[in-house]
Amino acid sequence: MSQTPNIPTVDLSHYSNGTPEQKQAFIAALGEAFVNTGFVKVKNHGIADSLITDFYKAVEAFFALPSEVKYRYEIEGLGGQRGYTSIGKEHAKHSNVGDLKEFWQIGQTVTDNDPIKTQYPDNVAVAEQPQFLETGNQLYQSFEKAGNQLMKAIALYLGLPENHFDADLHNGNSILRAIHYPPITSDPKTAIRAEQHEDINMITLLVGASADGLQLLTKANEWLPIVAGPGEIVVNVGDMLQRYTNNVLKSTTHRVVNPPRERWHEPRLSIPFFLHPRSNMSLAVLDSCVTDENPQHYNEITAGEYLYERLVEIGLIKK
Repeated sequence: MSQTPNIPTVDLSHYSNGTPEQKQAFIAALGEAFVNTGFVKVKNHGIADSLITDFYKAVEAFFALPSEVKYRYEIEGLGGQRGYTSIGKEHAKHSNVGDLKEFWQIGQTVTDNDPIKTQYPDNVAVAEQPQFLETGNQLYQSFEKAGNQLMKAIALYLGLPENHFDADLHNGNSILRAIHYPPITSDPKTAIRAEQHEDINMITLLVGASADGLQLLTKANEWLPIVAGPGEIVVNVGDMLQRYTNNVLKSTTHRVVNPPRERWHEPRLSIPFFLHPRSNMSLAVLDSCVTDENPQHYNEITAGEYLYERLVEIGLIKK
């Protein structure tokens, strides 16, 4: 394990193909990082650089399309969960000011006979880019595979069976999001590119962005920049996993800040994968995470119910 300011780097191949000693060391390092900061950097994650590059090119070309073309892919009633979402639609749950970003979302494609398929809207194809959706689906599957491996390691860290999360993650409600932060052309009001927030899901996997700006809030109440090295992804705990572990694993506040004024002309692209379970998974806290020192903090709720609540809070669903 190597260390950059307070954010450790772990090698996923030590878990998937390592010796028993390497596997145990990986589990311990991953769990400690999620307890201490909620963030970790992961190398040898199995997500091909060429696939990431191809999808970056595809989304860059999409976001360069005229606004009237992009608006055709903004579908009412889906809460931004598929297709395009225009600038200012999403905001942090404690803010009423829309973030300075637009994004595209790809969801689960069910390929077996799982009846959960009826719960998921179809993904949206881009007529101007025939390969856009296929490339996105391939990247989705690669992220999902890496995320599921990380969740197996998290289960073992928590003293659970390695396959504890498997059934809840099979055909889960995960989202691949491509985010475009356009150049800043005038003084922002109060919004930054993405106001401080915590993610909704179990874990988030993020490939390196095209520009700096991601920061996490430390326990000392200081903002720390997060920069992934070549071949690394950044992984953080989301609120669902924090609830499930009764705050043992930390969903850390983070944000994307505006660049210095002399770099306002530079856009920023980012591709996070939000790993969600099936909507019927109970997020009731684990008994093993409730102690006299750490009493139960959350009531029982399903993942689907919690997701709906949060999508309302951040403005993507209007009640």
